[in-house]
Amino acid sequence: MISRKEIRELAAFEADAQRECALSFYFQPQTPRDKSHREEMILAKDLVKNAMREIKHNGKNAGIAEDLHRMLEIAQELRGNQTRAKVIFACGKRNFWREFDLPPQLPGSAITTGPRFHLKPLLAMMDTRPKTRVVLLDRKKARLFDLQDDEILEREGLFRSLPHRGRSDGWHGYDAGHAERGVEDEVLHHFRDVAAHLKDEWEKGKWEKWTAGCLETNWHDFEPRLHPEIKQLCMGQFAATADLSAEQVRESASEVFRANREVHKQELVKQVLSYAKSHKRGVTGLRRVLRSLELGEVRALLVTENYAARGVECTSCGRLDAHLVRYCALCGHSTRRLEDIVDAMVPQLVRRDIELVCVRGPELEPVGNIAALLRYRASNNDYRLADAS
Repeated sequence: MISRKEIRELAAFEADAQRECALSFYFQPQTPRDKSHREEMILAKDLVKNAMREIKHNGKNAGIAEDLHRMLEIAQELRGNQTRAKVIFACGKRNFWREFDLPPQLPGSAITTGPRFHLKPLLAMMDTRPKTRVVLLDRKKARLFDLQDDEILEREGLFRSLPHRGRSDGWHGYDAGHAERGVEDEVLHHFRDVAAHLKDEWEKGKWEKWTAGCLETNWHDFEPRLHPEIKQLCMGQFAATADLSAEQVRESASEVFRANREVHKQELVKQVLSYAKSHKRGVTGLRRVLRSLELGEVRALLVTENYAARGVECTSCGRLDAHLVRYCALCGHSTRRLEDIVDAMVPQLVRRDIELVCVRGPELEPVGNIAALLRYRASNNDYRLADAS
């Protein structure tokens, strides 16, 4: 998987627009209709051909053909492997090559060219993966796992021996009732210990979110022992016994995470639209979002999944503008045209740790398919002036 440090390196890369080209290759495996996997290879070859055609048209063939052929060879080796996606970033002119294995959750396969690497799909995946603790729980033990970047690793476990029951229930069943109460007390002590262990690990920064795998009856007894802050950090539960394999734990916990993430996205969209309507900590539309980004107000950027918009970037100060102007309104230098202005925003998002949220569905369409949640909001007069321009 890719680290934040590597994301920053890729975001800082910028090719010389006159002589160089940055290649971005996203390969998302698909379930084939037949065992030959011909469809995957036809798609990969078409992507390479289209990229070659575009590069030749722009007169930047130096070192790029070799990179594309190498990408195609790697795609051929991947066919039939539905467990991992592949992402490659290359610039032959600078001898730059980076490749990464990812969970197979990309929106699709694509090759893009330009002065920067196409990082929007990658950044949208990265912001969805906090350090996650998975607790597999029953009445006697708790198995603890770390889930990070779709990889699972089992940690230490917590175990408690329950009291031994004798052969006889004693006089009028007194011993049986006493033993049963002893067992229940030990179970509750066990759940209390697990809850305390979770809180201690969170305070030490060992995880950011967590999920539980257990039977419903055990969750009913375990949940009241959790600290209120730990309850808030729980993404959900899945039905399970404590003897699941690590792979089964990974699949179940990942499903809980995806469902939780979709709910989070929908709540974020509603929040932003409500804030924008009441002129609070939310803005919509490309011009207002660019204005907020320039002022350093943006906490999260929301775009529909396939959103792209043209714009310009100043060749001197880097200012982005939704108007296709020839000269920068800030410093007066010439601008260069951008086919997708969101790609040009990515370096700023990475540097400032701004969350990028790709939204499926039509909720953002009425407001231009782009919006931003703000950390704070400057004077409303600034936005009224921007809207009037």
